[in-house]
Amino acid sequence: MEDIYPHCRSCMEPEKWDEIMEAMQEKQEPDFFAVLLSTRTVEGGLLPFLSDLARLEESIYRAKTKKCSFVPEDHPTVNPSLELVRLSWKNLLAFMDSGKDPEEGQEFVVAFQHPRTGELITRVASDDDLLALKLVVEGISSKEAARQGKVPVARVDSALDHAFRNGLLLAPPSKIRRDLQGFPPNEATDEAFVSVPVFTLQWHITQVCDLHCKHCYDRSERHFLQLPQGVKILEDFYAFCKSRNVRGQVSFTGGNPLLYPRFMELYRTASNLGFALAILGNPAPRTRIERIVAVEPPVFYQVSLEGLQRHNDEMRGQGHYDRVMTFLDVLRDLGIYSMVMLTLTKDNIDQVLPLAEKLRNKADLFTFNRLSMVGEGANLQLPSKEGYAAFLEEYVEASKSNPTIALKDNLINIVLHRQGEDLFGGCTGYGCGAAFNFICVLSDGEAHACRKFPSPIGNVLEEGIGGVYDSSAAKRYRSGSAACRECPIRPVCGGCLAVSQSLGLNIFEERDPFCFIP
Repeated sequence: MEDIYPHCRSCMEPEKWDEIMEAMQEKQEPDFFAVLLSTRTVEGGLLPFLSDLARLEESIYRAKTKKCSFVPEDHPTVNPSLELVRLSWKNLLAFMDSGKDPEEGQEFVVAFQHPRTGELITRVASDDDLLALKLVVEGISSKEAARQGKVPVARVDSALDHAFRNGLLLAPPSKIRRDLQGFPPNEATDEAFVSVPVFTLQWHITQVCDLHCKHCYDRSERHFLQLPQGVKILEDFYAFCKSRNVRGQVSFTGGNPLLYPRFMELYRTASNLGFALAILGNPAPRTRIERIVAVEPPVFYQVSLEGLQRHNDEMRGQGHYDRVMTFLDVLRDLGIYSMVMLTLTKDNIDQVLPLAEKLRNKADLFTFNRLSMVGEGANLQLPSKEGYAAFLEEYVEASKSNPTIALKDNLINIVLHRQGEDLFGGCTGYGCGAAFNFICVLSDGEAHACRKFPSPIGNVLEEGIGGVYDSSAAKRYRSGSAACRECPIRPVCGGCLAVSQSLGLNIFEERDPFCFIP
């Protein structure tokens, strides 16, 4: 009994403990100990909170000694080791830890084994803990709970996400996973590169742009997105994420997304639905960004540079380089993670690393995509295969000393593989993520596997995001090239379908023409 109730034992005189142990001989169940104490605390001269302390110690002991399976089911479940105890005294955990005096008042305590580490967790249950448990136990949807509580859905989902992260609840496994049938187990088939926890909607809410870049892949006119259509897309995306057991991210882009006249209403709606939000756009006035931050700070804001000042301004317009550099200071001052993207061509490949040095301590992240020679980009050229392979070696080496440089292009994994270094997730975290862990949606609802080249997979306003994602066209794009199927690093590579298509190759049969793996 002393191993179950060490703190209760320390609160009693030896003769009192012996007296109660003698009374316990008739009932061997541990639960009876707390019942027995409740009848003796007043008349027996025991501390008034001792019965609650006993129930707490019983719960902790049960949680610690349970033999549990932590295999997630296909729906949210309560941690099977969980003990939830309702107490009429507060600060009992603090009393056990540091001797703080308990005080009368209701308090809930949870005790459970962490599903990943096995560590015993004991803490006072928060309101969010109790809400999350109620939702799962009673099968209440987030939307219904939000309606009843008159709060945004994001508020409810936040409580669930926190409970999943700390192990109180077990999250169902993502239903978006790579098909690795036939792949030999290796570093590239690690679970981190296979199972998708976050799905991204790259949403081109407008074609309108204040720039006219020389490599723009699409300046076609499209139907204007009406606000009710936008809300419908967001609500459909919310349902899609719930059905696939993933969290959703909305990356607002365009054109320039801030030129869409109802941007703030769309942004606020997305925030209320609990999505992570990002912006891929152009420099904007500080006051405009402050209004966005007041709703919800974006997880990142991405702008573009095409090289050093002279070349960049030839590509994107006079004064653009200086505007971006100034804007990066605004983002840093407002605490927004900044990303700079470059479209790599034959003409700027020698400027990538010098620009990276300019961006050191200026931007949080800098990386590049290879040019897709579609739209106006068809007038530009890519470097040679040999020149590109040599550049990647230099780029990887430079990334070791410049923390702003990030790895993105899938073919970088060939360099790492050769050097015996750890692989990274490639372009989207899962190699080519076209129609896998993201889709692109245009202002008229037309969806593409990747925005860098024509890759239509349906229309979300007509078929819904789930219908588009499950379409045969989408499945074909995410399968990638058959030529890559046997490659040991395929799950984190797959080349670039956009580059292959823009050079006239059959993207479903031929591999990236820049691939230099043997």
